Amino acid sequence: MSTYITAVRMSPSTANDHKHISEVRWEQPGKTDSCTRQAMIDFIDKGNAVYVHGSPDAQVGVVRATPPYLRTYADGTGRATSWACRAFR
Repeated sequence: MSTYITAVRMSPSTANDHKHISEVRWEQPGKTDSCTRQAMIDFIDKGNAVYVHGSPDAQVGVVRATPPYLRTYADGTGRATSWACRAFR
């Protein structure tokens, strides 16, 4: 079953930090929900494939930093690609 991230919520920037994804909205066939960035990281770590719609669709992966974060990989090379999904409140 494919999971697609359809929207992201960004954290506000601070003097010591930059904006980052704090929450994602996702969909699977017949189901839509949202979760924290960490919950999506855990979902991917369990072997689940996650994508963002595009041409072609971009796979979402986890970058092992402190803290870990999500990155799209449209061409399979590991180069970051832009998130082709909208923001939500």
